[in-house]
Amino acid sequence: MPDVTRVVVVDDQPTIRLGLRMILDHEPDLEVVGEAADGAAALDVVRAVRPDVALLDIRMPGTDGVEATRLIRADPALADVRVVVLTTFDDEEYVTGALRAGAHAFLLKDAEPAALVDAVHRVRAGGQVLDPKVTGVVVEQWRAAAAAATAPQGTGAAATLVGTLTQRERDVLLAVARGGTNQDVADALGVGEATVKAHVHALLRKLACTTRTQLVVVAYESGLVTVGG
Repeated sequence: MPDVTRVVVVDDQPTIRLGLRMILDHEPDLEVVGEAADGAAALDVVRAVRPDVALLDIRMPGTDGVEATRLIRADPALADVRVVVLTTFDDEEYVTGALRAGAHAFLLKDAEPAALVDAVHRVRAGGQVLDPKVTGVVVEQWRAAAAAATAPQGTGAAATLVGTLTQRERDVLLAVARGGTNQDVADALGVGEATVKAHVHALLRKLACTTRTQLVVVAYESGLVTVGG
């Protein structure tokens, strides 16, 4: 039997929840173990079933996906739950909030089923997913917030922070920004997975980030990685 990844699906539209459930349950190693129609109910379901991954619509009535992400990530008992946020092109004002709240992945709601399945697998394995079509929006929103002095680092500050890293740390950051899991990075750099974990921990501390997805944004913001590059 394959190791099954347990998923909670959260969206205020029943037809979308049904579609997501059908896509995920079709995979032998994925199982939808709960559903919710808003962020408040999502928190209750996640606390009750303790899934591996919570798949959240970013824009919902009442408690939205941003607040639900923040609440899940703030609960020590849910530290192992990975959060995937579903977004659309007109959700710019929500994306930065979800990033700061600690979401592990951003995916467009019209993504192909294979991309959705891959995203769930990647975040379960410790990686992150930042849809290429969303990357530019995320980075520009982060930069705009920085210019208004509301983000922890602006473009220049991010470049300065990245400039303090060792060459090995920069190599790890680059590999992480390209979507690699710890094992992917270890294989690419010819080191052990434990070494990569230690470097990622150091990167989170040095770059004032709380998630790998935030590391990705800093990598783009600093110019270490470019959109489409």
